Amino acid sequence: MSKPKSVPVAIVGCGVVGTATAQILTRDRELLAAKTRTPLELRYIVSKTYSSAKAAGLDEALFEPDLGKVMADSELQIVIELVGGIETARSVIEQAIDAGKHVVTANKALLAMHGAELFERARSAGVSIGFEASCAGGIPIVRALYDGLVANRIDAIYAIVNGTCNYILSQMTNERKSYLQALEEAQADGLAEADPTLDVSGLDSAHKIAIMTSLAFGQAIPFELIPVDGIEAIELADVKFAEKLGYLIKLLAIAERQSSGITVRVRPAFISRNHPLAWVSGPFNAVSVYGHVTGHTMYYGRGAGGPPTASAVTADVVSIASGVLPRTFEEFGYMLGKNPVAEDNPVADTAHRYYIRVMVRDSPGALSSMTSILEHYGISIASVLQDEVADTNGGESTYVPVVIILHTTGERAVLDAASEINALPTTGDRCSVITIVDEYPEPAAED
Repeated sequence: MSKPKSVPVAIVGCGVVGTATAQILTRDRELLAAKTRTPLELRYIVSKTYSSAKAAGLDEALFEPDLGKVMADSELQIVIELVGGIETARSVIEQAIDAGKHVVTANKALLAMHGAELFERARSAGVSIGFEASCAGGIPIVRALYDGLVANRIDAIYAIVNGTCNYILSQMTNERKSYLQALEEAQADGLAEADPTLDVSGLDSAHKIAIMTSLAFGQAIPFELIPVDGIEAIELADVKFAEKLGYLIKLLAIAERQSSGITVRVRPAFISRNHPLAWVSGPFNAVSVYGHVTGHTMYYGRGAGGPPTASAVTADVVSIASGVLPRTFEEFGYMLGKNPVAEDNPVADTAHRYYIRVMVRDSPGALSSMTSILEHYGISIASVLQDEVADTNGGESTYVPVVIILHTTGERAVLDAASEINALPTTGDRCSVITIVDEYPEPAAED
Protein backbone atom coordinates (compact mmCIF):
# COMPACT_ATOMS: atom_id res chain seq x y z
CA MET A 1 0.00 0.00 0.00
CA SER A 2 1.43 3.37 -1.03
CA LYS A 3 2.00 6.00 1.62
CA PRO A 4 -0.80 8.61 1.58
CA LYS A 5 0.22 12.02 0.34
CA SER A 6 0.23 14.75 2.96
CA VAL A 7 -2.26 17.62 2.84
CA PRO A 8 -0.61 21.08 2.89
CA VAL A 9 -2.14 23.63 5.27
CA ALA A 10 -1.57 27.35 5.94
CA ILE A 11 -2.44 29.35 9.06
CA VAL A 12 -3.24 33.05 8.61
CA GLY A 13 -3.14 34.85 11.95
CA CYS A 14 -0.81 33.54 14.62
CA GLY A 15 -2.06 34.87 17.91
CA VAL A 16 -3.09 32.69 20.83
CA VAL A 17 -5.34 30.34 18.83
CA GLY A 18 -3.12 30.33 15.73
CA THR A 19 -0.07 29.43 17.79
CA ALA A 20 -1.93 26.63 19.60
CA THR A 21 -3.16 25.28 16.26
CA ALA A 22 0.34 25.34 14.79
CA GLN A 23 1.63 23.46 17.83
CA ILE A 24 -0.97 20.72 17.36
CA LEU A 25 -0.27 20.39 13.63
CA THR A 26 3.49 20.10 14.20
CA ARG A 27 3.93 18.50 17.60
CA ASP A 28 1.07 16.02 17.23
CA ARG A 29 1.45 15.31 13.51
CA GLU A 30 2.13 11.59 13.99
CA LEU A 31 -0.80 11.19 16.40
CA LEU A 32 -3.16 12.82 13.91
CA ALA A 33 -1.85 10.68 11.04
CA ALA A 34 -2.23 7.50 13.09
CA LYS A 35 -5.83 8.36 13.93
CA THR A 36 -6.95 9.60 10.54
CA ARG A 37 -4.59 7.98 7.98
CA THR A 38 -4.41 11.48 6.48
CA PRO A 39 -1.06 13.17 7.17
CA LEU A 40 -1.17 16.96 7.46
CA GLU A 41 1.66 19.30 6.54
CA LEU A 42 1.73 22.77 8.04
CA ARG A 43 3.46 24.62 5.21
CA TYR A 44 2.96 28.30 6.02
CA ILE A 45 2.24 30.63 8.92
CA VAL A 46 1.17 34.12 7.81
CA SER A 47 1.00 36.83 10.47
CA LYS A 48 1.67 40.51 11.06
CA THR A 49 3.78 39.61 14.06
CA TYR A 50 5.40 36.33 15.02
CA SER A 51 6.05 37.05 18.70
CA SER A 52 3.63 34.38 19.92
CA ALA A 53 4.92 31.83 17.40
CA LYS A 54 8.54 32.52 18.33
CA ALA A 55 7.78 32.29 22.05
CA ALA A 56 6.24 28.86 21.40
CA GLY A 57 9.36 27.71 19.59
CA LEU A 58 7.69 27.16 16.23
CA ASP A 59 9.94 26.58 13.24
CA GLU A 60 10.69 29.97 11.70
CA ALA A 61 11.03 28.34 8.29
CA LEU A 62 7.20 28.22 8.32
CA PHE A 63 6.90 32.02 8.59
CA GLU A 64 5.73 33.58 5.33
CA PRO A 65 4.50 37.20 5.47
CA ASP A 66 3.45 37.25 1.78
CA LEU A 67 -0.19 36.13 1.69
CA GLY A 68 -0.23 36.33 -2.10
CA LYS A 69 2.59 33.80 -2.36
CA VAL A 70 0.70 31.45 -0.06
CA MET A 71 -2.52 31.68 -2.07
CA ALA A 72 -0.58 31.08 -5.30
CA ASP A 73 0.73 27.72 -4.06
CA SER A 74 -1.24 25.28 -6.22
CA GLU A 75 -0.55 22.40 -3.82
CA LEU A 76 -1.98 24.19 -0.77
CA GLN A 77 -5.40 22.76 0.07
CA ILE A 78 -6.55 24.35 3.34
CA VAL A 79 -6.30 27.90 4.72
CA ILE A 80 -7.00 28.43 8.43
CA GLU A 81 -8.23 31.99 9.04
CA LEU A 82 -7.54 33.16 12.61
CA VAL A 83 -6.91 36.90 12.20
CA GLY A 84 -10.17 37.95 13.91
CA GLY A 85 -12.20 41.05 13.16
CA ILE A 86 -14.48 41.38 10.15
CA GLU A 87 -13.05 43.00 7.04
CA THR A 88 -9.51 41.59 7.05
CA ALA A 89 -10.77 38.12 7.89
CA ARG A 90 -13.41 38.36 5.20
CA SER A 91 -10.80 39.32 2.64
CA VAL A 92 -8.57 36.41 3.62
CA ILE A 93 -11.42 33.93 3.31
CA GLU A 94 -12.57 35.34 -0.03
CA GLN A 95 -9.03 35.15 -1.40
CA ALA A 96 -8.72 31.56 -0.24
CA ILE A 97 -12.05 30.57 -1.80
CA ASP A 98 -11.20 32.27 -5.08
CA ALA A 99 -7.86 30.43 -5.10
CA GLY A 100 -9.68 27.11 -4.72
CA LYS A 101 -8.66 26.48 -1.11
CA HIS A 102 -10.88 25.04 1.62
CA VAL A 103 -11.21 27.31 4.67
CA VAL A 104 -11.34 26.75 8.42
CA THR A 105 -12.33 29.67 10.66
CA ALA A 106 -13.22 30.40 14.28
CA ASN A 107 -14.68 33.81 13.40
CA LYS A 108 -18.20 33.83 14.85
CA ALA A 109 -18.80 37.56 14.26
CA LEU A 110 -17.94 37.27 10.57
CA LEU A 111 -20.11 34.19 10.09
CA ALA A 112 -23.05 35.69 11.99
CA MET A 113 -22.92 38.77 9.76
CA HIS A 114 -21.76 37.38 6.42
CA GLY A 115 -21.76 33.61 6.72
CA ALA A 116 -24.52 32.99 4.19
CA GLU A 117 -22.80 34.86 1.37
CA LEU A 118 -19.39 33.36 2.16
CA PHE A 119 -20.84 29.85 2.21
CA GLU A 120 -22.59 30.42 -1.12
CA ARG A 121 -19.33 31.69 -2.58
CA ALA A 122 -17.48 28.62 -1.31
CA ARG A 123 -20.06 26.23 -2.76
CA SER A 124 -19.87 27.97 -6.13
CA ALA A 125 -16.09 27.51 -6.07
CA GLY A 126 -16.35 23.84 -5.10
CA VAL A 127 -14.69 24.27 -1.69
CA SER A 128 -15.93 24.12 1.90
CA ILE A 129 -15.74 26.14 5.12
CA GLY A 130 -15.19 24.49 8.49
CA PHE A 131 -16.40 26.52 11.48
CA GLU A 132 -16.61 24.18 14.51
CA ALA A 133 -14.53 26.57 16.62
CA SER A 134 -16.88 29.51 16.01
CA CYS A 135 -19.71 28.55 18.38
CA ALA A 136 -18.32 27.11 21.59
CA GLY A 137 -14.56 26.81 21.45
CA GLY A 138 -13.56 23.23 22.12
CA ILE A 139 -17.13 21.95 22.49
CA PRO A 140 -18.11 20.05 19.29
CA ILE A 141 -21.60 21.53 19.09
CA VAL A 142 -21.55 22.29 15.35
CA ARG A 143 -20.83 18.65 14.51
CA ALA A 144 -23.48 17.53 16.96
CA LEU A 145 -26.10 19.66 15.21
CA TYR A 146 -25.37 18.60 11.64
CA ASP A 147 -24.40 15.00 12.38
CA GLY A 148 -25.06 13.47 15.79
CA LEU A 149 -28.55 14.98 16.12
CA VAL A 150 -29.53 14.75 12.46
CA ALA A 151 -32.48 12.45 13.30
CA ASN A 152 -34.02 15.15 15.47
CA ARG A 153 -36.28 18.10 14.91
CA ILE A 154 -34.55 20.57 17.20
CA ASP A 155 -37.08 22.37 19.40
CA ALA A 156 -34.83 24.50 21.59
CA ILE A 157 -31.28 25.50 22.41
CA TYR A 158 -30.37 27.01 25.78
CA ALA A 159 -26.70 27.98 25.85
CA ILE A 160 -24.07 29.52 28.10
CA VAL A 161 -21.50 30.43 25.46
CA ASN A 162 -19.48 33.27 26.93
CA GLY A 163 -16.94 32.30 29.56
CA THR A 164 -16.24 35.90 30.61
CA CYS A 165 -19.88 36.54 31.51
CA ASN A 166 -20.26 33.18 33.21
CA TYR A 167 -17.13 33.79 35.28
CA ILE A 168 -18.33 37.24 36.37
CA LEU A 169 -21.79 35.98 37.33
CA SER A 170 -20.25 33.00 39.16
CA GLN A 171 -18.04 35.35 41.19
CA MET A 172 -21.00 37.57 41.99
CA THR A 173 -22.95 34.52 43.13
CA ASN A 174 -20.28 32.55 44.98
CA GLU A 175 -18.01 35.31 46.28
CA ARG A 176 -20.53 38.17 46.58
CA LYS A 177 -18.38 40.37 44.37
CA SER A 178 -19.96 43.37 42.70
CA TYR A 179 -20.13 43.38 38.90
CA LEU A 180 -17.17 45.76 38.65
CA GLN A 181 -15.11 43.80 41.17
CA ALA A 182 -15.76 40.53 39.33
CA LEU A 183 -14.95 42.13 35.97
CA GLU A 184 -11.64 43.54 37.25
CA GLU A 185 -10.77 40.11 38.64
CA ALA A 186 -11.59 38.46 35.31
CA GLN A 187 -9.34 40.96 33.52
CA ALA A 188 -6.51 40.34 35.99
CA ASP A 189 -6.82 36.58 35.43
CA GLY A 190 -6.83 36.94 31.64
CA LEU A 191 -10.48 35.89 31.38
CA ALA A 192 -11.72 39.25 30.10
CA GLU A 193 -10.34 41.67 27.54
CA ALA A 194 -9.16 45.15 28.46
CA ASP A 195 -12.26 46.30 26.58
CA PRO A 196 -14.82 43.64 27.57
CA THR A 197 -17.75 45.19 25.69
CA LEU A 198 -18.17 42.44 23.10
CA ASP A 199 -18.48 39.84 25.86
CA VAL A 200 -20.42 41.57 28.62
CA SER A 201 -22.86 43.22 26.22
CA GLY A 202 -24.04 39.79 25.04
CA LEU A 203 -22.97 40.38 21.42
CA ASP A 204 -20.46 37.52 21.43
CA SER A 205 -23.19 35.13 22.60
CA ALA A 206 -25.54 36.52 19.96
CA HIS A 207 -23.02 35.78 17.19
CA LYS A 208 -22.83 32.18 18.34
CA ILE A 209 -26.56 31.55 18.74
CA ALA A 210 -27.19 33.06 15.30
CA ILE A 211 -24.94 30.41 13.75
CA MET A 212 -26.39 27.56 15.83
CA THR A 213 -29.95 28.62 15.00
CA SER A 214 -29.33 28.25 11.30
CA LEU A 215 -27.87 24.76 11.75
CA ALA A 216 -30.55 23.62 14.18
CA PHE A 217 -33.74 25.10 12.74
CA GLY A 218 -32.98 25.60 9.06
CA GLN A 219 -33.90 29.26 9.29
CA ALA A 220 -31.60 32.27 9.17
CA ILE A 221 -32.42 34.97 11.71
CA PRO A 222 -30.86 38.27 10.59
CA PHE A 223 -28.43 39.31 13.27
CA GLU A 224 -29.98 42.74 13.66
CA LEU A 225 -33.30 41.11 14.64
CA ILE A 226 -31.84 39.32 17.68
CA PRO A 227 -32.63 41.22 20.92
CA VAL A 228 -29.49 41.30 23.04
CA ASP A 229 -29.11 42.26 26.70
CA GLY A 230 -25.82 41.87 28.51
CA ILE A 231 -24.88 41.60 32.16
CA GLU A 232 -23.69 45.17 32.77
CA ALA A 233 -26.91 46.12 34.59
CA ILE A 234 -26.97 43.06 36.87
CA GLU A 235 -26.49 44.16 40.45
CA LEU A 236 -25.49 42.17 43.49
CA ALA A 237 -28.98 42.79 44.83
CA ASP A 238 -30.42 40.77 41.91
CA VAL A 239 -28.00 37.93 42.61
CA LYS A 240 -29.01 37.87 46.28
CA PHE A 241 -32.74 37.98 45.54
CA ALA A 242 -32.27 35.21 42.97
CA GLU A 243 -30.65 33.03 45.62
CA LYS A 244 -33.39 33.83 48.14
CA LEU A 245 -35.97 32.71 45.57
CA GLY A 246 -34.10 29.52 44.66
CA TYR A 247 -32.51 30.70 41.39
CA LEU A 248 -29.18 31.59 39.83
CA ILE A 249 -28.55 34.25 37.16
CA LYS A 250 -26.94 33.12 33.90
CA LEU A 251 -26.49 34.88 30.57
CA LEU A 252 -28.40 32.62 28.21
CA ALA A 253 -28.47 32.50 24.43
CA ILE A 254 -31.83 30.92 23.60
CA ALA A 255 -33.41 29.72 20.38
CA GLU A 256 -36.86 28.13 20.56
CA ARG A 257 -39.52 26.80 18.27
CA GLN A 258 -42.73 28.69 19.07
CA SER A 259 -46.18 28.64 17.47
CA SER A 260 -45.36 32.11 16.11
CA GLY A 261 -42.03 30.99 14.64
CA ILE A 262 -38.41 30.54 15.67
CA THR A 263 -37.41 32.99 18.39
CA VAL A 264 -33.82 33.89 19.26
CA ARG A 265 -32.60 36.11 22.08
CA VAL A 266 -29.67 36.73 24.43
CA ARG A 267 -30.30 37.97 27.95
CA PRO A 268 -29.63 37.34 31.62
CA ALA A 269 -32.14 34.88 33.06
CA PHE A 270 -33.14 33.32 36.36
CA ILE A 271 -32.78 29.55 36.27
CA SER A 272 -33.60 27.10 39.02
CA ARG A 273 -30.73 25.69 41.02
CA ASN A 274 -31.95 22.32 39.74
CA HIS A 275 -31.67 23.37 36.09
CA PRO A 276 -28.94 21.41 34.22
CA LEU A 277 -27.18 24.67 33.29
CA ALA A 278 -27.04 25.89 36.90
CA TRP A 279 -23.88 23.99 37.79
CA VAL A 280 -21.94 25.40 34.81
CA SER A 281 -19.58 27.69 36.70
CA GLY A 282 -16.59 29.91 36.07
CA PRO A 283 -15.30 30.29 32.50
CA PHE A 284 -16.91 27.08 31.25
CA ASN A 285 -19.57 26.89 28.55
CA ALA A 286 -22.50 24.53 28.01
CA VAL A 287 -25.09 24.07 25.30
CA SER A 288 -28.39 22.31 26.01
CA VAL A 289 -30.16 21.00 22.91
CA TYR A 290 -33.70 19.64 22.96
CA GLY A 291 -34.69 17.28 20.16
CA HIS A 292 -38.02 15.60 19.53
CA VAL A 293 -36.35 12.16 19.60
CA THR A 294 -33.49 12.44 22.08
CA GLY A 295 -35.04 14.96 24.44
CA HIS A 296 -32.35 16.88 26.30
CA THR A 297 -28.65 16.52 25.51
CA MET A 298 -26.00 18.84 26.95
CA TYR A 299 -22.50 19.65 25.70
CA TYR A 300 -20.04 21.04 28.23
CA GLY A 301 -16.45 22.23 28.18
CA ARG A 302 -14.06 25.09 27.63
CA GLY A 303 -15.61 27.56 25.23
CA ALA A 304 -12.55 29.71 24.56
CA GLY A 305 -8.79 29.84 24.93
CA GLY A 306 -5.94 28.73 22.72
CA PRO A 307 -5.78 24.92 23.08
CA PRO A 308 -9.56 24.22 23.27
CA THR A 309 -10.29 26.39 20.22
CA ALA A 310 -7.31 24.95 18.37
CA SER A 311 -8.68 21.47 19.04
CA ALA A 312 -11.88 22.37 17.19
CA VAL A 313 -9.94 24.04 14.37
CA THR A 314 -7.79 20.95 13.93
CA ALA A 315 -10.86 18.70 13.87
CA ASP A 316 -12.17 20.71 10.90
CA VAL A 317 -8.81 20.49 9.14
CA VAL A 318 -8.82 16.71 9.52
CA SER A 319 -12.44 16.49 8.38
CA ILE A 320 -11.68 18.50 5.23
CA ALA A 321 -8.51 16.55 4.49
CA SER A 322 -10.38 13.25 4.78
CA GLY A 323 -13.18 14.45 2.49
CA VAL A 324 -15.91 14.24 5.15
CA LEU A 325 -16.61 17.94 5.68
CA PRO A 326 -16.71 18.91 1.97
CA ARG A 327 -19.49 16.40 1.40
CA THR A 328 -21.42 17.55 4.47
CA PHE A 329 -20.90 21.19 3.50
CA GLU A 330 -22.47 20.50 0.11
CA GLU A 331 -25.28 18.15 1.16
CA PHE A 332 -26.51 19.20 4.64
CA GLY A 333 -29.76 21.05 4.00
CA TYR A 334 -29.57 23.41 6.97
CA MET A 335 -26.06 24.71 6.27
CA LEU A 336 -25.56 28.48 6.28
CA GLY A 337 -26.48 30.02 2.96
CA LYS A 338 -29.16 27.43 2.22
CA ASN A 339 -31.78 28.56 4.73
CA PRO A 340 -34.69 30.96 4.17
CA VAL A 341 -34.20 34.29 5.89
CA ALA A 342 -36.75 35.03 8.61
CA GLU A 343 -38.65 38.28 8.19
CA ASP A 344 -39.32 38.55 11.90
CA ASN A 345 -38.06 37.29 15.27
CA PRO A 346 -41.30 37.27 17.31
CA VAL A 347 -39.70 37.35 20.77
CA ALA A 348 -42.16 40.03 21.93
CA ASP A 349 -45.00 37.58 21.35
CA THR A 350 -43.58 34.94 23.69
CA ALA A 351 -44.70 34.41 27.29
CA HIS A 352 -42.59 33.70 30.37
CA ARG A 353 -42.48 34.22 34.09
CA TYR A 354 -40.62 37.33 35.16
CA TYR A 355 -38.72 38.86 38.07
CA ILE A 356 -39.06 42.62 38.49
CA ARG A 357 -37.03 44.56 41.06
CA VAL A 358 -38.09 48.16 41.59
CA MET A 359 -36.49 50.74 43.84
CA VAL A 360 -39.57 52.28 45.46
CA ARG A 361 -39.89 55.30 47.70
CA ASP A 362 -41.12 54.21 51.10
CA SER A 363 -44.31 56.22 50.98
CA PRO A 364 -48.05 55.49 51.07
CA GLY A 365 -49.53 54.29 47.78
CA ALA A 366 -46.22 53.52 46.09
CA LEU A 367 -46.84 49.79 45.82
CA SER A 368 -50.47 50.18 44.78
CA SER A 369 -49.40 52.45 41.90
CA MET A 370 -47.23 49.67 40.50
CA THR A 371 -49.83 46.96 40.95
CA SER A 372 -52.41 49.14 39.21
CA ILE A 373 -50.16 49.38 36.16
CA LEU A 374 -49.64 45.62 36.10
CA GLU A 375 -53.38 45.08 36.43
CA HIS A 376 -53.99 47.48 33.53
CA TYR A 377 -51.87 45.24 31.29
CA GLY A 378 -53.57 42.08 32.51
CA ILE A 379 -50.47 40.89 34.34
CA SER A 380 -50.95 38.50 37.25
CA ILE A 381 -48.64 38.75 40.26
CA ALA A 382 -47.38 35.48 41.78
CA SER A 383 -45.62 37.02 44.79
CA VAL A 384 -44.20 40.23 46.23
CA LEU A 385 -41.03 40.35 48.31
CA GLN A 386 -39.98 43.40 50.31
CA ASP A 387 -37.41 43.51 53.06
CA GLU A 388 -38.49 45.25 56.23
CA VAL A 389 -37.62 48.96 56.26
CA ALA A 390 -36.19 50.65 59.32
CA ASP A 391 -38.37 53.34 60.87
CA THR A 392 -37.15 56.75 59.66
CA ASN A 393 -38.81 58.56 62.59
CA GLY A 394 -40.48 61.06 60.33
CA GLY A 395 -37.38 61.71 58.23
CA GLU A 396 -37.15 61.69 54.45
CA SER A 397 -38.57 58.68 52.66
CA THR A 398 -35.94 56.22 51.43
CA TYR A 399 -35.94 54.00 48.37
CA VAL A 400 -36.25 50.31 49.09
CA PRO A 401 -36.18 47.29 46.76
CA VAL A 402 -39.48 45.62 45.99
CA VAL A 403 -39.37 42.34 44.10
CA ILE A 404 -42.41 41.19 42.14
CA ILE A 405 -42.61 37.73 40.60
CA LEU A 406 -45.07 37.47 37.74
CA HIS A 407 -47.06 34.52 36.50
CA THR A 408 -46.52 33.55 32.86
CA THR A 409 -47.11 36.74 30.91
CA GLY A 410 -46.59 38.03 27.40
CA GLU A 411 -43.27 39.81 27.00
CA ARG A 412 -44.71 42.83 25.24
CA ALA A 413 -47.06 43.57 28.15
CA VAL A 414 -44.27 43.19 30.71
CA LEU A 415 -41.96 45.60 28.92
CA ASP A 416 -44.72 48.16 28.43
CA ALA A 417 -45.70 47.94 32.09
CA ALA A 418 -42.07 48.25 33.20
CA SER A 419 -41.72 51.41 31.12
CA GLU A 420 -44.69 52.98 32.92
CA ILE A 421 -43.41 51.88 36.31
CA ASN A 422 -40.07 53.54 35.56
CA ALA A 423 -41.93 56.81 34.97
CA LEU A 424 -43.69 56.82 38.34
CA PRO A 425 -42.63 59.60 40.74
CA THR A 426 -42.35 57.00 43.51
CA THR A 427 -39.74 54.83 41.74
CA GLY A 428 -36.01 55.44 41.69
CA ASP A 429 -33.54 53.65 39.41
CA ARG A 430 -34.77 51.93 36.27
CA CYS A 431 -36.42 48.69 37.35
CA SER A 432 -34.66 45.40 36.68
CA VAL A 433 -36.68 42.95 34.54
CA ILE A 434 -35.28 39.43 34.24
CA THR A 435 -36.89 36.44 32.57
CA ILE A 436 -37.38 33.29 34.62
CA VAL A 437 -36.47 30.32 32.42
CA ASP A 438 -37.85 26.91 33.28
CA GLU A 439 -36.45 23.61 32.06
CA TYR A 440 -37.65 22.95 28.52
CA PRO A 441 -40.27 20.15 28.59
CA GLU A 442 -39.13 16.71 27.50
CA PRO A 443 -41.02 15.21 24.52
CA ALA A 444 -43.96 12.96 25.35
CA ALA A 445 -43.13 9.26 25.21
CA GLU A 446 -44.12 7.54 21.98
CA ASP A 447 -46.82 4.88 22.22
